[in-house]
Amino acid sequence: MKIDKVLNNNVVVALDRNGTETVLMGRGLAFGRHAGDPVPAEKVEKRFTLHSDQLSSRFQQLLTSIPLSDFLMSERIINHAKLTLGKELSDSIYVTLPDHISAAVQRYQEGLILPNPLLWDIRQFYKDEYQIGLEANRIVQEETGIQFAEDEAGFIALHFVNAQVGGEIRDVYDMTYLMQAAFRIVRDAYGFEPDCDTLDYFRFVTHLKFFARRIVSGQHYGDGDADLLDVVWYKYPRAYDCARKICSYVEREKEFQAGKNELLYMTIHIARVMEKNG
Repeated sequence: MKIDKVLNNNVVVALDRNGTETVLMGRGLAFGRHAGDPVPAEKVEKRFTLHSDQLSSRFQQLLTSIPLSDFLMSERIINHAKLTLGKELSDSIYVTLPDHISAAVQRYQEGLILPNPLLWDIRQFYKDEYQIGLEANRIVQEETGIQFAEDEAGFIALHFVNAQVGGEIRDVYDMTYLMQAAFRIVRDAYGFEPDCDTLDYFRFVTHLKFFARRIVSGQHYGDGDADLLDVVWYKYPRAYDCARKICSYVEREKEFQAGKNELLYMTIHIARVMEKNG
């Protein structure tokens, strides 16, 4: 197998005999090597083949932006979840969870701990996934010394709820229609298409999926961050207007009244996708 792309000293992309991209990892795997060089098989510790080209591209982006140790820690959590749940998980978990874990580790190092307004509901409705979140907290503390709050276990649990393959087809349709409406509102406001190959775009789509699940189950965010919403409104007025229109659409079509926290998070995601990359 030969190297197709070098992502960093520890990660390369190679093509297997079928021409499928495979991500290979190992300490110092790519040191001093370039595209076209043979892969040193003795240094390969992990290999991943994601079945979606678009997902594989995001996976590669992620591996260049987070520490390898954060990814390996997340993989350990995913392996535990697979054994515990006994269910098929979408390949997307290999992007969404490491992205979340790495960002959370950085947040905690900076002293920024976010409350989870859905924690009580997550404990009640997703008990197995919540236990995985608690085990993830334990793994993070064991490997980094950082003690995540219980709220973080709830956030992690939702990633595994979202990654489980299979569900009511009606819910899938609802989710699709919501995303179509949301992106139509965003496109109309900004006058251009968002870059669908960025991590910020993928995070926004993930947020919309969580939003759709909350609509279906009738769960709501609290309204504890009203003051922060005023700040975000002032800083990103166009993104705020888009978020408000999306929430109005949901209220009109689904009779679901989104609160101020939902408006806050939606505004931040839209601003990241459209104003940082636009």
